[in-house]
Amino acid sequence: MPPAKNPPTMVWMRDRTTKTRPVVTEEKIVRTAIAIADAEGLDALSMRRLAAEMGTGTTSLYRHVASKDELFELMVDTIIGEEPLPEPGDDWRAELAQLARRQRAVMLLHPWLAQQAARHPTLGPNVIARADHHLGIVSRMTSDPTLATMVVDTINTHVLGAVSAELAELEVQRRTGMTEDEWRNWVGAYVRQVVESGRYPHFNRRVLEADDVDPATRFEFGLECLLTGIEAALRA
Repeated sequence: MPPAKNPPTMVWMRDRTTKTRPVVTEEKIVRTAIAIADAEGLDALSMRRLAAEMGTGTTSLYRHVASKDELFELMVDTIIGEEPLPEPGDDWRAELAQLARRQRAVMLLHPWLAQQAARHPTLGPNVIARADHHLGIVSRMTSDPTLATMVVDTINTHVLGAVSAELAELEVQRRTGMTEDEWRNWVGAYVRQVVESGRYPHFNRRVLEADDVDPATRFEFGLECLLTGIEAALRA
């Protein structure tokens, strides 16, 4: 059996400084890649497409970025570092809620972030700084690093799940070309058939009596329930 190959050195462990001022720079590469991903999604992003967008050859890109996975790392870390970390406050619960709201807003602005988060975690300096900030907030309530980590992971999971569901709804609208009201009209005949069967009383109440709430309201409800449960767990 041939010996296992050593994994490539992470981008964050390399010296990425340049002594000259090249036309093609890491920053330009990353910003162009972000623009493509924002407009068309991660699947549309390739080194060849990126080179064509920048009017250069792919060889010029590989002088700065070793692979597409490395490019994704740089893209995520750039986005996360765009907003400075807030100053510590007196209300840990309000701080975590605000950070969760900001995380949701960033993911909706850059939908590929949710896709990348589901594929592979990143460990750039801005990502680590933000994680450290989150853990620091929770650490004011518990000295247990395992518990603090689980709290932060739980909130991140809520944000990612809520955003993924919201983006899925938008993707259906984009793919079908139908608005939400048009989609409701399209499935209306089938739903009426289900309701009239009388076999699903709780589903019927959801259709006939429950209000339709927007994604932001659903997100806030879930976040409030989550923080209430976290507070109870931390105080126990």
